[in-house]
Amino acid sequence: MSELINLLPAFVAGIVLGTVFFGGLWLTVKHGLRKKKSVLIFTASFIIRMTIILLGFYYVGANSWQKMLVCLLGFLMARFVITRITAGPDADTEIAKEVSDET
Repeated sequence: MSELINLLPAFVAGIVLGTVFFGGLWLTVKHGLRKKKSVLIFTASFIIRMTIILLGFYYVGANSWQKMLVCLLGFLMARFVITRITAGPDADTEIAKEVSDET
């Protein structure tokens, strides 16, 4: 039981890192397409997001593959949540419409 309690901060850190990464990606795509220098915006966003994530995983992992794995699990969980939140209410309808138009 104490091992699970020791891994809880790594899980929470993974959720935070995933939220920062995928939330930042969503904001970049949402606002970056409207700007004239979108290549610069997308490149800078990628470098900043990757730096934050790599440093976060490095410090959270702390030479423990268990903490690294739990952090990755939290990161992936945040991905699914952020993807679902940012998809909007009509995303499933639009995808279904595109599929039916192709057939």
